[in-house]
Amino acid sequence: MGFLDRLRQGLSRTTQQLLGRFDELVQQADTEDQRSRPVEVETVEALEELLLSADVGVAATERIVTAVRGRSRRGESLRDLVKGEIRAVFAGTAPPSADGLHPRVILIVGVNGTGKTTTVGKLANLLKASGQRPLVCAADTFRAAAVEQLQIWATRAGVDIVRAKDGSDPAAVVFDAIQTGRSLGCDPILVDTAGRLHNRVNLMHELDKIRRVAARAAEGAPHEVLLVLDATVGQNGLQQAKEFTTVAGVTGVVLTKLDGTAKGGVAVAIAHDLKLPILYVGVGEGIDDLIPFSSDEYVDALFQEKW
Repeated sequence: MGFLDRLRQGLSRTTQQLLGRFDELVQQADTEDQRSRPVEVETVEALEELLLSADVGVAATERIVTAVRGRSRRGESLRDLVKGEIRAVFAGTAPPSADGLHPRVILIVGVNGTGKTTTVGKLANLLKASGQRPLVCAADTFRAAAVEQLQIWATRAGVDIVRAKDGSDPAAVVFDAIQTGRSLGCDPILVDTAGRLHNRVNLMHELDKIRRVAARAAEGAPHEVLLVLDATVGQNGLQQAKEFTTVAGVTGVVLTKLDGTAKGGVAVAIAHDLKLPILYVGVGEGIDDLIPFSSDEYVDALFQEKW
């Protein structure tokens, strides 16, 4: 199954909720005489309600419906209007570039329960399959089972791991991992950090220390900071994520558990409100169920025509 098919499968609960009603709106708005006129108020209001129900978010929904309401039709279908505006939302984000910096150091951060540690293992597997040689670092030394859990995922992925005893200084583990990675020729270094809330000052200070120590071990490190968000939480986790991106220097998002929610529109809210690129999405529990995110494929999957 290709990435597009797997993304569509992961979004199936969301599209089941959206497609029937959206297709009705398209049919109402795209009759021959309606295509030459602005979209009617009733249709715009129904579209707004539909987008909010899929967790697209208030701000992003307002942008989309405002554009739909104000744009001259000139024969363009409602489906194309909506898809075009959502694509414009995603176009406002861009992934970071770390060209020429080796080894790349990637911190994986987030609150507890988002699937952060499993994401590290799945990402290691994905990068290895693409021809890279990742090394994982178990820097979550506070949660008793975290190191063992990551060891299991590293074994499944067939990649090396640097670990320390419970209670070790996480920054020291990261330093050792970067040194080990350089000596083994591994790239990138994937660092699993402890789950934390933005308002836990001691843990945020610890993360800042990890960043400083990483910078001493590798020029420009960390080169990426990926925030893991749980799609099933939807809008409830977005404000928390906003605060987190400010204090953690986040450069991109991994959206997990997309297959477990009918609120898959939250990806639009993330791109609009956080102004961060979504780099990967989780569409299942298996080691191969983390896939690169494509905004074009996402929009096509979300608003595909119902056959």
